[in-house]
Amino acid sequence: MKHYILPLLFLTLVSCDSFLEEDPKSALPTEQAYDSVNDLFNNAVLDIYNYIGGKGDSQGLQGTGRGVFDFNSLTTDEAIMPTRGGDWYDSGFWQTLFHHSWNAGTPSQKDMWEYLFKVVMKCNQSIEHIKAFQAIHQERVLTNYIAELRAVRAMYYFYLMDLFGRVPLVTSTQVTTSELTQARRSETYRFIIKELQDALPLLSSKYSNRKGSYYGRMTRPVVWFLLAKLSLNAEVYDDDDWTDDRRTPGNEITFTYHGRKMNAWQYCQLCCDSISSYGYQLESNFSHNFSTTNEDSQENIFTIPMDPTRYQNWYCYFFRSRHYSHGAYLGGGSENGTSATIELVKAFGYGTRAEDPRFIKTFYADVVIENTNVVYEDNGKDPLKYYPLEVKLDLTGSYYEKTAGARLRKYPNDPNANADGRACHNDIVLFRYADVLLMKAEAMTRNGKDGSAELNKVRARVGLSATTATLENILQERYLELAWEGWRRNDMIRYGIFTRSYTDRPQLPGEADGHTTVFPIPSDLLVMHPSWTQNPGY
Repeated sequence: MKHYILPLLFLTLVSCDSFLEEDPKSALPTEQAYDSVNDLFNNAVLDIYNYIGGKGDSQGLQGTGRGVFDFNSLTTDEAIMPTRGGDWYDSGFWQTLFHHSWNAGTPSQKDMWEYLFKVVMKCNQSIEHIKAFQAIHQERVLTNYIAELRAVRAMYYFYLMDLFGRVPLVTSTQVTTSELTQARRSETYRFIIKELQDALPLLSSKYSNRKGSYYGRMTRPVVWFLLAKLSLNAEVYDDDDWTDDRRTPGNEITFTYHGRKMNAWQYCQLCCDSISSYGYQLESNFSHNFSTTNEDSQENIFTIPMDPTRYQNWYCYFFRSRHYSHGAYLGGGSENGTSATIELVKAFGYGTRAEDPRFIKTFYADVVIENTNVVYEDNGKDPLKYYPLEVKLDLTGSYYEKTAGARLRKYPNDPNANADGRACHNDIVLFRYADVLLMKAEAMTRNGKDGSAELNKVRARVGLSATTATLENILQERYLELAWEGWRRNDMIRYGIFTRSYTDRPQLPGEADGHTTVFPIPSDLLVMHPSWTQNPGY
């Protein structure tokens, strides 16, 4: 049995390594930025949340290109970036993601690594400023601030551990290169869980997705969601050798809560039930969760706040997906790029009598209609039409070069957006309650219980008939319900199908060992840290 409540040794490591450097955007002297409780709240706590979203490539957890979202989606069977003549080849970058042929020098991997560690180091810096103030001024609220920052840092380590496997555990800004070592994946996993569990009772129970003092912040429901995700993937994250095709079964991985011992699946159920206790429920209208007024969603748990005049965050995926004429009709630009894969389109039952009602809420297909008006191509005569079943990785020279592929519709167009629709009012959804119900259904099923009630709540919301909660049915439901929300890679790895051959993506020689379930350590970092070792298979 493996237990995840043991105390961990924090690395108190001093460094000038590029990915650990901190470059505060504020020009305020330190003594002015952190000399009162209010200053600490604004400059040490709230400032961290400026980095959850982003604007430039590889910045933010979602909304931008060539970062966390793309590496979690365009590497799977849900999204594809076709080469369209002279567009979207980009030195083969997008084909590399789709074919799983990346290596330690593949562009943007290091940028993603550095973004994630930048936020980790900012959390470390903020915690140190608060502790220095706390040593002089015994303010109770400072303990809560530290807990909130520890939870944010743990979330970023979740993404680092999930993407890169073996990463350095750094909890101080004072580190030396010689002391900077890679932690085992299971060690980082234990660290994340303990940090979240320790922070949990010190956080607010408020809804994070609602406007107010906790809007976009780390609260108890957000932490419970992360703990549910971590325990659901326990077999993956507990595994320090992901290439040997062996995992410790989830019912042999033990968690402890208030003295009660339980296996990973039972703990996941506990986490999901804890979230439910805060009153979250499915929205009757699936699309409202992604609308321009989704701050009042009863379903969204953690979002990236969006407002063209207040925040610097962008959501570029609608802009990146739609055809040029489509963007022009909406009064802005577009890039005519990303599309749904044929496999996802077929999973939705597109064009059949059994077409899932979420398909037309998630993607544009066939003749494009906006507000009951047909959108025309540049010639003004031919209706613009998307062809979902004609998409493939290289469309160059094809009749469907510019029009193949179903295009993103999940986030309704914001007529008051700026930057060609990228600076919009639709808050970006990171965690929502439908995922909680599906996680609980899966955990129950893996533990030999019946998760049909939770599964069918999600299906009933969109008018689908009840079905039995098998692992296959739950995975299929996740595929459709959570399409293009950034969880597909995580799901495929947990189910052991990430490296399989699927539509238009042949399995590469040697890939079956599962090494591509973790990305390589960027090659530049291995040069900087000779004692580090590359992940297996690279």
